[in-house]
Amino acid sequence: MNFDVIDPRSLDDALGALASGEMLVPLAGGTDLMVYIEAGTQPPCTFLNLQGLIRLKPALSIKDGLTLGALTTYRDVRRSNVCVQFPMLRSAAREIGALAIQSRGTWAGNIANASPAADGVPALMAYDAEIELSSRKGVRRVPLSHFYRGYKQMDRRDDELITAIHMPLPPAGWTDYYRKVGTRRFQAISKTLLAGRICVDANRIVQDVRMVFASVAPVTLRALHTENLIRGRHLTPDLIEEAAAAIQDEIHPIDDIRSTENYRRRVTSNLVRDFLSRHR
Repeated sequence: MNFDVIDPRSLDDALGALASGEMLVPLAGGTDLMVYIEAGTQPPCTFLNLQGLIRLKPALSIKDGLTLGALTTYRDVRRSNVCVQFPMLRSAAREIGALAIQSRGTWAGNIANASPAADGVPALMAYDAEIELSSRKGVRRVPLSHFYRGYKQMDRRDDELITAIHMPLPPAGWTDYYRKVGTRRFQAISKTLLAGRICVDANRIVQDVRMVFASVAPVTLRALHTENLIRGRHLTPDLIEEAAAAIQDEIHPIDDIRSTENYRRRVTSNLVRDFLSRHR
């Protein structure tokens, strides 16, 4: 197969190339694209190489929130003290492949690959991340929880590029939960995964909650119905069982080479129980 590569000198050059109408495939770390190329499933295309774009280089900054430049890698997050208030990002970064993958793979690439088994996207979504999309027409932000429209379908135009990821600072009183279930502890694609955050007051009333799942639906799934079921209620054993049952109506797991629908359903409910039971 033949592949061409365009090396833009600036972000403006890159956006101009995307605006030209030519179908280009953005290339950052390439850790997902290399899998497709090696498997022979990547059709011939022209890659838009982003590695030389200074404006997208790792930029982990905190003002009103955390901003990740589009070329920020998993290892960048693991090594940065800036991310101390976002512990699930570090948890996710540790579980994504081996060190070589963590050193090349980017958070923006994890979003753009649109895999329902992504390890990084659930953590970002649980932190209410917004994606910054840039084009020659301007810049817009999209909540990550609204970004996926279906399997491998995204709210991104062909002339747009993910240029940053923004997350608000977590308010006081929240606690985090990140649990991935796979064939092995590391270097395995998830069978199911829960990235959760919860705020419970002194009376054990759930003030707010986020529950985001991987590998149990065509897209990374934020369980809005189950969140609404428990929000504002006293966190009792009965409520925990209600939530463990309710999640079954939101997930749509399948049988595949990694696991079965039945296993994913059973373990996902157990993850909900484990997450909520820690805050009783």
